[in-house]
Amino acid sequence: MDEIHIDEEFLKKFDAGLDPRRPETSSIPAAVLGYGEMSTVLEIQSDKTGNWAYKRMPMFQNRREVRDYENILNESIRVLNDEIGVRVVPTKTVWFEDEKNNLTTIYIVQKKLPSASIGNSLIQKLTEAEVKVLLQRVLEQMRKVFEYNRQHRGDTEIGFDAQISNWAVENYDPKRPLQSHELSLLYFDISSPLMRKNGRERLDSELFLRSAPSFLVWLIRLLFVDDVMNRYYDQRKVVIDLLANFYKEQRADLIPAMIETVNEFFKDESDFAAITIKEVKSYYREDAWIWRIYLAARKIDRFLHKLLRKHYPYILPEKIKR
Repeated sequence: MDEIHIDEEFLKKFDAGLDPRRPETSSIPAAVLGYGEMSTVLEIQSDKTGNWAYKRMPMFQNRREVRDYENILNESIRVLNDEIGVRVVPTKTVWFEDEKNNLTTIYIVQKKLPSASIGNSLIQKLTEAEVKVLLQRVLEQMRKVFEYNRQHRGDTEIGFDAQISNWAVENYDPKRPLQSHELSLLYFDISSPLMRKNGRERLDSELFLRSAPSFLVWLIRLLFVDDVMNRYYDQRKVVIDLLANFYKEQRADLIPAMIETVNEFFKDESDFAAITIKEVKSYYREDAWIWRIYLAARKIDRFLHKLLRKHYPYILPEKIKR
């Protein structure tokens, strides 16, 4: 992997001129590579920025929050890489303050991976047999995380999102079929570094609420935050979330075969109940419904900010296909 060198002054200039409503028409244009709940992944269209993906997180209020977040992020990457053996794409953080809007923005910078090598793109064109191979390798990597958690329960545990879109196949060659013995995966979605220390979550849950609509913060805090954070410490729920992601990626046709693959993979684990298509479908419908409402509420919140002439720092998708 290339060493990451960032022109921080240029990045600060880019952010100052960014139009969150239309990143492509900003003073320095940018293309959106992906959306998250707390962040947006950008490709800055300038020869000064290199072949990097920039994950923008504009919700920090002071330097202490930034430093706490960086410490957790770096520690979780170290544990994944060095102790668990899940290979994380090399990552660097850059941050700067926006005194005018009382915000501190972090950019998580990683090498821009070929889009064809990323899991959600791969499952669009691979054969069913190849997707099974890919899924099995993801399950192997995921199992290492939860085995580590079992061995370190009460000390250090990692919350893990194994969705297919969070992985890339290293040195992917579309002219060669995927084969398990030579399939090497890279994990890159590390912007929500869930980590428990002595049974307590280290990541401040309030960060998840910064991007939430102001009029819904109390309800989300009451009903959803703990559930969302806790699900990533439950191996079975993580697997159901992984399978449900095939609906979002428009590959519902693959789900029965993938459920068979999962149940075969875990058949010798007595505490892992076989997964059914009914519960995967139910999970997806509920999750999709929640996120549709959430996005609609965020757009209302953006409009209210505009009405009140207040800065709205988040980049929202117009529509997410589900």
